[in-house]
Amino acid sequence: MPPLVDDGSGCDGSVLLDDSKDGSEKNAFPNRNSLRGFEVIDNIKADVERFCPSTVSCADILTLAASEAVLQVGGPYWRVPLGRRDGTTANEMGANTQLPSPMEPLQNITAKFISKGLDLKDVVVLSGGHTIGFAQCFTFKRRLFDFKGSGKPDPSLDPSSLSNLQSKCPNRDASNSNLVPLDSTSTDRFDNSYYTNLKSNTGLLESDQALMGDPQTAAMANFYSTMNQNYFYNDFSASMVKLGNVGVLTGQNGQIRKKCGSVN
Repeated sequence: MPPLVDDGSGCDGSVLLDDSKDGSEKNAFPNRNSLRGFEVIDNIKADVERFCPSTVSCADILTLAASEAVLQVGGPYWRVPLGRRDGTTANEMGANTQLPSPMEPLQNITAKFISKGLDLKDVVVLSGGHTIGFAQCFTFKRRLFDFKGSGKPDPSLDPSSLSNLQSKCPNRDASNSNLVPLDSTSTDRFDNSYYTNLKSNTGLLESDQALMGDPQTAAMANFYSTMNQNYFYNDFSASMVKLGNVGVLTGQNGQIRKKCGSVN
């Protein structure tokens, strides 16, 4: 699943660049050792170039791949608007400062979404993408042992879930890169169980569980957990289309890269 908010350069495939004058978004702290599967996009691009050279952008391929990945694990289908062009530079500093952190307050995360033309509903809906995927232990370990410097676990975390997570992420630096599913209920299936987990105080990341601490976001999370799953699917599809239109390059802007990892 791609990041919930882009780094400021828009949906121009900049995250695929290996290096540029402004660094590499692959090496930004939120992405390093987290974003994976670049070789899949590279292979798709190589095939497309053989049949349709200099026609389909890496940005469009990445957006289509995200949609297809969700569909393949049982999620919704949405029609992906096409015609993006690729950026010619990455923005490592932008990725470091503008991608939401799993330890940020909800108001900060919401502000980042709003700055990209998204809204509070998009925050809740796109957070539901955490129904699949994994997180490294360091992204949530302070909840297990030293929540906000208290020397104690996060009191909002369900006790049985706390014990299970402490066994997978013991209080040792060596465990920081261990992977834990974002949604242990249905790890490989795209569904609305993410919201059910929030109701039972088993959301993995602080930024996930924080949705239940605000009346507006909690009401939306409760709605998606109890109503027909298609409500979530429909709204997720709409929000993904909105996200995919943030900062898009079209017309003569940018280029169609021949290789996704480098500019032409």
